Amino acid sequence: MTTYDTLLVEQRHHVVYVTLNRPTALNALNTPLRRDLKQCFTDLQADPDVRVVVITGAGRAFCAGADIKEWREPTSVVEDREDRLRLNFWQAMSRCEAPIIAAINGYALGGGCELAMCCDMRVASDQAHLGLTEVTLGIIPGGGGTQRLPRLVGRGKALELILTGRHIDAPEALRLGLVEQVVAHDQLKGAVEDLAQTIVSRAPLAVKYAKEAIVRGLELPLTEGLKVEAELYTLLRTTEDRMEGARAFQEKRPPQFKGR
Repeated sequence: MTTYDTLLVEQRHHVVYVTLNRPTALNALNTPLRRDLKQCFTDLQADPDVRVVVITGAGRAFCAGADIKEWREPTSVVEDREDRLRLNFWQAMSRCEAPIIAAINGYALGGGCELAMCCDMRVASDQAHLGLTEVTLGIIPGGGGTQRLPRLVGRGKALELILTGRHIDAPEALRLGLVEQVVAHDQLKGAVEDLAQTIVSRAPLAVKYAKEAIVRGLELPLTEGLKVEAELYTLLRTTEDRMEGARAFQEKRPPQFKGR
C-alpha cells in the first residue's frame, strides 16, 4: 500500500483506516495533507478489495480546519482557483464507491467539519466538538459546508451555525442529525470497527449499489430516484451473491458473499 507524508493508512479485513497524522497542528489541512488525501482516495477507488473506509485524526483532534499558517495573498484569482482544483480531495472522496465512516475523535472545525460531512456516516467521541467557524475569519465554508450542512440539519439550523460560527458538542450534533452515533471516547475505535465489520459482512455489491442509489437519489426528484433504485435492484438480481443470500437464509447459516 502507498505511503504518505501526512497520512497513516492501514488495511485490515477489507477496511482501510486513514489517519490524518499532523497531531501537533491538530491535523490542520495544509497543502501536503490535502495532496495526500486526494491521492489516497484516488488510490482507494482503484482497489476492488476496499469495502469500507474509516477516516480519523491522530492525537486530540479529528481536524481543526485549514492551516492558517499557509494563508497568503494569492497573486491572482486564476492562481487561487488552480490551487483549489489541484488540491480538491473532496471530489476524490465523493467518487469513492465504498462507504466512508468518520471517526470524530476530537475537534472537527471548519474544513475538518466539512471533511466529516463529506463522509457517509459519522461516529463521534463524547469529547468531540464540531463547527463551521469560517465567518470568524472573514470567509465562508468552501469545502461543501454551505451545501452539506443544510441537507443534514435543515436550513434554519445550518444558517444559525454557519452565521454565528459557534461550536457544538457531540450530544447536540447527535440531536441535530449531524452525527449518527456518540460513544464514550475510549470506545470510539471499537464502535467504528464494529460498524465497519458489520458492513463488510454484507454482500459487497449490494452495499455498493445501496450507497449509489442513496447518493444519486438525493440529487433527483423522487420519481427519478425510484428509477435509479429499480435499475440497481434489477442488476443485483443477476448476481451470485443474491442466490447465496437466499440459500443461506433457507439453510439457516451465515452467507458467504463473494462480490459476484
